[in-house]
Amino acid sequence: MTVDKSLLAGSTTMLVLKLLDGQDMYGYQMIEELSRRSERAFALKTGTLYPLLHSLEGKGAHPLLWKKDEGAARPRRYYHLERKGQHLLREKEVEWATFTTAVDRVLKGGVCLGSA
Repeated sequence: MTVDKSLLAGSTTMLVLKLLDGQDMYGYQMIEELSRRSERAFALKTGTLYPLLHSLEGKGAHPLLWKKDEGAARPRRYYHLERKGQHLLREKEVEWATFTTAVDRVLKGGVCLGSA
């Protein structure tokens, strides 16, 4: 089952940053890895991913790296998370925790067990 695109839209930046937090990746690899980690719930399109990566690059969140893989005909464009990107990821994770706690409170009638 895929997730409603409107729900995914607000978390796409955080999810992409999280993918890059562990390793350098190229675009298609990010799409496949996000799908795999979400058990196919998230189906990110290239038309969504590349504009997002471009905007993050403009904010200094990550630079582009060109690497030639073994056996590849030409270098691939890899994305690498820089310190600004790591800081942005931490901010997005705090935002997400605040958001999900608030949603849980509403869904549970104003009570959210286990939260501060």
